[in-house]
Amino acid sequence: MQRRQLLATAGALSLSPFAGRPALAQSFPSQPVRFVVPYSPGGLPDTVARVVARKLTERIGQSVVVENRPGANGVVAAQVITGANPDGHTLLLTDDSMMTINPLIYKDIAYVPKRDFLPVSLIATAPLFLAAHPSFPANTFQEMVALVKSRPGEFTYGSSGVGSTHHLCMEALKAALGLEIRHVPFKGTGQSVPAVVGNQVPMVFSAFPSLAGFVKDNRVKLLVVNTAKRSQFAPNLTALGEIIPGFDFAPNIGIFAPARTPSAVVTRLSDEVARLVKDADVIQTFTAAGIEAIGGSPADYTRVLEREAERDARAVKAAGLKAE
Repeated sequence: MQRRQLLATAGALSLSPFAGRPALAQSFPSQPVRFVVPYSPGGLPDTVARVVARKLTERIGQSVVVENRPGANGVVAAQVITGANPDGHTLLLTDDSMMTINPLIYKDIAYVPKRDFLPVSLIATAPLFLAAHPSFPANTFQEMVALVKSRPGEFTYGSSGVGSTHHLCMEALKAALGLEIRHVPFKGTGQSVPAVVGNQVPMVFSAFPSLAGFVKDNRVKLLVVNTAKRSQFAPNLTALGEIIPGFDFAPNIGIFAPARTPSAVVTRLSDEVARLVKDADVIQTFTAAGIEAIGGSPADYTRVLEREAERDARAVKAAGLKAE
């Protein structure tokens, strides 16, 4: 009787759709791995993807390729991931706005972050700096705040577009300090940074690499960094977290797997990324690009995403944005 029960149980397990998962996890990777990036080449997520792909290729013995799939506010890339076999060989590498901002400002984005994706690893973060034109009559953030409060609504700021991290960061800052500054959206930092250099707008938030050359030539000046602590890229510059407790709006870049990817595969990928971001050459490459390496477990990344979702919801409300 006992033997018949064991045989029956074994037979039932062999029919289970999950029966092959342990073998699948053990065989990973069995083919090339794809990093799907929802942006065009050259941006921050693309830069991170190519650095990590190169090092991960060395570590796992399979090639890791970057596939740029921009369009439709991340929907194009999301469809590639949700339509892929959940075996760890097709992954999404993106900034967190796709998971925490898009669902707040777009009604029909055709994906649900918590339903369709599993956080794998928070790879890196890239602080944003508030830069101003040299003619702007404030040389420190404290002077800027005093100036704007004395002339409410008179000044403008540029961003990378409505709903971008750059936009929501400034709206959160305005709400926290009671500032009135008008928003001028551009199509990415490729437009917003030249706009402040050309004095079309007096200030803009942007990542360090987009500003470094202009800072060196005294064509812009840095006022503050949007992180909780001071940045290694400008250690003498005040961080907004020193002024506004808990403030941290630096964009994060991470990896997501399709839902139902085996946990052993997710853990393997997370562990590999955590190790490779500690490599000296990766740190050097990231630092040159204004990126700070992190690495972490899926649980760590999940907690970060939850905090960001709450933060972004407050910023979207402060900006008066509604889902369209």
